[in-house]
Amino acid sequence: MAEIVRGFWGVVFVGFLMLSKWVDSYEFEDFIFNKTSTGDGAITPTPLLIALTLIQGAAAKGAVCLDGTLPGYHIHPGSGSGANSWLIQLEGGGWCNTVRNCVFRKTTRRGSSKFMEKQIQFTGILSNKAEENPEFFNWNRVKVRYCDGASFTGDSENKDAQLQFRGQRIWEAAMAELMSKGMLNAQQALLSGCSAGGVASILHCDEFRTLFPSSTKVKCLSDAGLFMDATDVSGGHALRDVFKGVVSVQGLQKMLPSSCTNKLDPTSCFFPQNLISNIKTPLFLLNAAYDFWQIQSSLAPPVADPHGLWHDCKRNYEKCCASQIQFLQDFRNDMLNAIKGFGASKQNGLFINSCFAHCQSERQDTWFADDSPLIDNKPVALAVGDWYFDREGVKAIDCAYPCDKTCHNMVSK
Repeated sequence: MAEIVRGFWGVVFVGFLMLSKWVDSYEFEDFIFNKTSTGDGAITPTPLLIALTLIQGAAAKGAVCLDGTLPGYHIHPGSGSGANSWLIQLEGGGWCNTVRNCVFRKTTRRGSSKFMEKQIQFTGILSNKAEENPEFFNWNRVKVRYCDGASFTGDSENKDAQLQFRGQRIWEAAMAELMSKGMLNAQQALLSGCSAGGVASILHCDEFRTLFPSSTKVKCLSDAGLFMDATDVSGGHALRDVFKGVVSVQGLQKMLPSSCTNKLDPTSCFFPQNLISNIKTPLFLLNAAYDFWQIQSSLAPPVADPHGLWHDCKRNYEKCCASQIQFLQDFRNDMLNAIKGFGASKQNGLFINSCFAHCQSERQDTWFADDSPLIDNKPVALAVGDWYFDREGVKAIDCAYPCDKTCHNMVSK
């Protein structure tokens, strides 16, 4: 999401991102803006607007949002050489980890299609302009809305609270709908997702592969989905506590991959770092090494920082002291260690830049623009394209902060 500011340079991008934070244990929204992206051409003046389509047959399959309303998606058809190629983007937006905040979530677009926007902008990886999305601009591009609160994974209910936890059924209903609209004939397909949608693109990657014949090129992309089972600033595990609640409230124990749950507890198997080595389908991880969301809500949430010692640092990296920067460097090192085995596989791809960012594929300024973030002089869009189309292997890992001067670092308002 972005706002357009018109000034001396015409159209200037000041992007902001809706970021789930903590109420009770989780969930309210704050605005984040992009500090550095002010160059011309960072976002189109007239972005493509795509209407919401509700899946009319979903209710009969029990595939409904938290409040029982129909799930939905937005689709823009492909053309020319992309007419039989499909890109599916799974929406993100945090999780609900208690009955209380799942009930609250029903009153938002994250839990009910009643509150979803009737139209959304297709930018970045969803853009239909070659100059903004050179690899996938003429593909069939779809954004599946997120309204189950558990990364499209649950299949249970809480009758007393009138909550439907049907993420798995929503996934299946959405895929069936898209197959009926032509995806059945796809020659190429890419499943992607950002944040909680990035977790979903990992969880459903191999399942997505099974929808197509072996002749179809199928790969997956997870953007900002590498949520780490990290130690927070108090020595605790704030995000593990959140994920434990998600697994418990939505009854995910039997829904998570058995290849993981046969070895680890269910909560551990909601962390992508414990899943990626078992994914058989080619997978690309796009992540900021200093993931802005994880700094805010996993490493230094209020529950772990009651005296506010991290208040300024977590909102603006320039205000971090030396010991705080070292803590963040240790987090980066843990992330790189977690993906070593994954990165050793020739079929997988990596783009881990040393930025304070979150979700770089949906934002035009970070996906593909004149001043996009680079690793080895290559922007995200071209790195993903090189990997997807097998032009070359991509294992792009940035040098540590503060060496990368191309970052579009995020700062909390």
